Amino acid sequence: MRERRGATPQKSAGADRTDVKTRILNAALELLARRGVQEVTQPRVSKAAGVRQSHLTYYFPTIVDLLQAVAKHTLDALNAQVGARVDARHPASFVDVVAAASADKTRARVLLGLVTAADREPALKPRMRQFIKELRASVTPALKSGGLEGTPEQVAFLHTGVLGAAVLQLARDNDEARNEARAVIKTAVACLRGKAG
Repeated sequence: MRERRGATPQKSAGADRTDVKTRILNAALELLARRGVQEVTQPRVSKAAGVRQSHLTYYFPTIVDLLQAVAKHTLDALNAQVGARVDARHPASFVDVVAAASADKTRARVLLGLVTAADREPALKPRMRQFIKELRASVTPALKSGGLEGTPEQVAFLHTGVLGAAVLQLARDNDEARNEARAVIKTAVACLRGKAG
């Protein structure tokens, strides 16, 4: 069968589903980052994504399901960013990548929104615990490529420091805060290297 001239090729049903799901996740992520977790409602997300609410609830029956998917979506993006930028041949690149991640205001707002949601919604707590485990597991190879052992304690220590730096940068949003965060991360990595050696 020949395609008509000027006609657009049809996407497969699987590609359509992925596109709709991604649009929903991106819309929820944007609302969460710009306006906070209280703005992430099914009507607002479906409107922002340009889909009917029935489409949203097909993929994410509850707000808890949607927030869990947003957390995973955020984790996948962070893993891709860190994996692409950490250079095992240059362990100092690890500090640069971690400092850049802590300076990402959108990611900091999303994480704060997810923490707030988990605090308010008990059903989200087990999912957030799993999200934190997955996040820390995904960071372990980056720590190893940055010259650290990547023990659970090291990962937890660095994770806590990076989150604190991200929150303080978000609150102050100036060069002083960014420079301080980079210095804190560099000090934490140096401290961990000293203990590992």
